[in-house]
Amino acid sequence: MGQPGPESTPTPVASAPDTDQQAIERARRSETVYRRLSLVLVLCLVAVVVFFSRTLVPWATAGIEGAVQDFFTLSISVVIESLPFVFLGILVSILVQVWLPPDVLFRWLPARPVLRRMVLSLLGMLMPVCECGNVPMARGLMLKGLSVGESMTFLFAAPILNPVTIITTQQAFGWDNGILFWRIAGGFLIANLIGWIYSRHREPHRLLTARFEAACTADGSRHQPHGKLRQSVDLFQRETNTMMPALFIGAGLAGIIQVGVPRNVLVTLGSDPWWSVLALMLLAFVVSICSTVDAFFILSFGATFLPGAIVAFLVLGPMIDVKMLALLRTTFTGRTLVQLTAIIALCAAVLGWGVNLAAA
Repeated sequence: MGQPGPESTPTPVASAPDTDQQAIERARRSETVYRRLSLVLVLCLVAVVVFFSRTLVPWATAGIEGAVQDFFTLSISVVIESLPFVFLGILVSILVQVWLPPDVLFRWLPARPVLRRMVLSLLGMLMPVCECGNVPMARGLMLKGLSVGESMTFLFAAPILNPVTIITTQQAFGWDNGILFWRIAGGFLIANLIGWIYSRHREPHRLLTARFEAACTADGSRHQPHGKLRQSVDLFQRETNTMMPALFIGAGLAGIIQVGVPRNVLVTLGSDPWWSVLALMLLAFVVSICSTVDAFFILSFGATFLPGAIVAFLVLGPMIDVKMLALLRTTFTGRTLVQLTAIIALCAAVLGWGVNLAAA
C-alpha cells in the first residue's frame, strides 16, 4: 500500500478516542431528535391548517379533499419506491463496516497521490452506503492512516458513486436525459477537486477538531465490547432511526410543495436556466434527504424543472446539507465546513448551469 502524504500525520493533542466517540453519538442522537421533531411539526402544521380552514373559511376549502388526497398519494408513492433501496443500503453498509476486514478496502491503493485519490473516490462502488454512513467510514480511514485530502475525496464521492445511488437514479430518470451521467461525472470531479485542494494544505491537522485530531494520534482500532452480530443489530437500528425520519419528512415535503405551490410558480421558476438551479440547490441543502432515495424525491419535479437544476440537486445534496454539516462538525472545524460548503455549492451551480446551457 502506498504511503499516505505528509498531511496524514497530525500534531498530537491530549484527548481520547472514547471522548470522540461520545461526540459522534451525541451528534447522531441530536440528528434523530431533530428529524422526529420536524416530522411531528410538519404533520401538526398540516393538521392545524386543514382544521382552521375547514372551520373558519369553509368556502376556501372546496377542493381540500382532492388536495389532501394528492398530497398523500405523492408522499406515499415516494416512500414505497424508496424503501427497498434504503434497506438494501443499510444491509450492505453493515456488511462493509462490520464483517469486511478494513485492510481489504485500501490494501492496493496506488502510491501516486492523484491516482490514489481517484481510486478512493471509486471505493463507493464497493460500499453502497449513504452519506450518513460515509462520515464514520471516512473517519475510520483517517484513523487508519489516510490523509485528510484522501479521506475527503472518498467522503464526498462515495454517496454518489455507489451502486444503490446509481441504480435508483437510473430507475427514476433512465439513460436518455443525461441526468445520471452528469450526476456521476459531477460527483467524481468535485470530490477529486476537493481532495486535491486540501491535499495541498500546509497544516492539514488544523482542518480537524481537537477531539478528532487527538483520535488520529491514538490507536484507531477500538476494542468492540460486543460480537459482530450484536454490532450488526446495533448498526441496523441506528441507520434505520437516521434514515426513516429523513425519508418520511422528505416525502411529506415533496407532497406539500407539489400540492401547495401554484403550478404556474413552479413552471416559471423551473423553466429559468439560472434560478431553477439555485432553487433546487437550496431545496437539497434544507431537505437533507439520503442519496439512495433523493432521485425518487426529486423525480416529481422533473416535469417542471430543467435537467441542470435536477443535476445540481442530485450532486449538492449528498455532499453538503444540513444533516451532513451536523455530522461533519464532529470531525472538521467550522471554518473548514464553511469553505467546503462554498466550494461544493459553486461547483454544483456551475455544473447545473452548464447542463442547462448545453440542453438549450
